[in-house]
Amino acid sequence: MANTDSLNVRVFSLNCWGIRYLSKHTPQRYAMIGDMLCKEEHDIVFLQEVWSEKDYLSLKKKLACSHPHSHHFKSGVIGSGLAIFSKHRIHETFLYRYSLNGYPYMAQHGDWFGGKAVGMAVLKLGNLTANVYVTHLHAEYCRDKDSYLPHRVVQAWELQQFVRHTSAGADVVILGGDLNMHPQDLGSRLLMSYTALRDSYVESAKFDGCEDGMTLIADNPFIGKKELGPFEKGIRIDYILFKGSSKTDIYCDFMSTTKGSVPDHPFPYSDHEALTAGLRLETQTPTETDSDRQRTSKKRDSAAGKVAELVDIVTEARTEVKVGLHCAERMRYTAARTGVMGLALLFLELAIAAVPWLALGAEQPFPRTSFYLLAALCFAILLTTTLLYLFYTMELKSLQGAEDQMRLAVGSLQEKLRGFPLAQPHNAQRRPPENHEPSTFTPEE
Repeated sequence: MANTDSLNVRVFSLNCWGIRYLSKHTPQRYAMIGDMLCKEEHDIVFLQEVWSEKDYLSLKKKLACSHPHSHHFKSGVIGSGLAIFSKHRIHETFLYRYSLNGYPYMAQHGDWFGGKAVGMAVLKLGNLTANVYVTHLHAEYCRDKDSYLPHRVVQAWELQQFVRHTSAGADVVILGGDLNMHPQDLGSRLLMSYTALRDSYVESAKFDGCEDGMTLIADNPFIGKKELGPFEKGIRIDYILFKGSSKTDIYCDFMSTTKGSVPDHPFPYSDHEALTAGLRLETQTPTETDSDRQRTSKKRDSAAGKVAELVDIVTEARTEVKVGLHCAERMRYTAARTGVMGLALLFLELAIAAVPWLALGAEQPFPRTSFYLLAALCFAILLTTTLLYLFYTMELKSLQGAEDQMRLAVGSLQEKLRGFPLAQPHNAQRRPPENHEPSTFTPEE
């Protein structure tokens, strides 16, 4: 038997699309978001794309009564855009900025300037310690030719590492944000498999919202068909994830999303749909029984299958990172070659400039204006290629570091897998441990 205490927590997440002077109706939408949050009184609020400090302070002032505790995470050139509002006191915060986040010369996308990151806050929910995380990963601009996929995979890898290593002592873990990944994408599987985080949409006992839990939908007036690509109705890229601990069980009683419009308003809160999850935390004082021992045995039996699946996922992630490595090496080589050509052109121009000095009385063979313009072009080429070479070198080191970490993780997981007494069907061809005969395990057993 176990003594159980229950606590209900309402969690909210929204990508606010708050790019001042570029996003549509930004002041009006922030006012609508503030009014709604005051009315609904969620326990924890995760916001993304709150780029302006002025907008954050406006929300903080409006939510002072309903959510007296808040934090705005700062990163990058224009900020991380991440903010947390809470009914409960925030005891600690920490920000981790992802090592890879797009390219500075892709200014039309803007991800690099945003400093994508994950922000953590430590809260007290009654007697429970809760680690809550808000994040925003690099966007996917083309499903078929996604040049940012290696960066997003590395971000998912760093996110799962950050969550695992910082939440070891937490009773409850909650993560919300715009992951820019579909549920079956490699990054999503990597994050949820490694951290054991559970998806509110999948786990909810009751759901009210868009079809299939989609959070970027065609019915939203701010969304164009090009943004959805081959997914005509919409996609699900925003999440509220959670997990408990040995001390606390956590359940999702309900989940809801907005549906592209807001009653009595001419436009929605954002181009993304807002998510609300009702979580129930049950704290137990355990006393082990026979049924508990049976449950532990079943968990042990299924652990080998989960580890085998994780080996495949991490191996797939390594492959994708290696693709990014080859691409970065090729781009660095191109930058170096272009820089050498610019340097050769500069030396040629210097040689031409030295003609009047070496041949007394000789006139400059080129007009002075053309000479200066050519010199400026040479310096511009050298400066640009040097900066690009340094950037691609840093990208290579980040990708190599992630690939090394994944290689070590795969080795550790395979060693762990060999420690199980029976091999799983999914990995029947894996090498058995030394001094052991191959297992004869079959699905029927």
